[in-house]
Amino acid sequence: MKLYRGLCVFALFFLIFVSAGLGAKEEPGLEKLAPGLKDKAVMLDIDARVREQNQRVIWQETHQRLTIPGHPIGMNLVGINLVAAVQFTPYLQAGGENVLVAQAQIWVEVPGQGVRYQTSMQTIPLDFDEPIYYLPLGSVTTKDSPYIEIMITLRHKESSPLGGTPANAPGKKR
Repeated sequence: MKLYRGLCVFALFFLIFVSAGLGAKEEPGLEKLAPGLKDKAVMLDIDARVREQNQRVIWQETHQRLTIPGHPIGMNLVGINLVAAVQFTPYLQAGGENVLVAQAQIWVEVPGQGVRYQTSMQTIPLDFDEPIYYLPLGSVTTKDSPYIEIMITLRHKESSPLGGTPANAPGKKR
């Protein structure tokens, strides 16, 4: 298991973020939703980065994704011997007890042993405008280990800097 974690950490140095469709625009089909659902849309601010041994950021990507509660937002991290597919699904509960379900599928090639596959799923409580951290490869084992860190912030569609205009704002295109 220690060798496995070491190889995952090694792969962090070769990460390339696949950002197809990760812009600050609405998801395809979101504009076709019933007005009641579109009004419930929320924004996920996603800040993914790789930190190396001295905690210096060696790679970073920031995106905003518009979604509705219960609809997942996905991202892929691809390296030389590592592929991680991550999905974040916000759920809004009555009384403000919101949760974010984070799911990850990770494939890593271990020299001489083939490809290993691991999955994880976490339910994370969160409030609007509260940043939370998700570590798809697990917790940091030592202070000097490189790691992947994804910070997610749930925002109301109207309060996000790139979240568009409220439905009743003057000049809104229909």
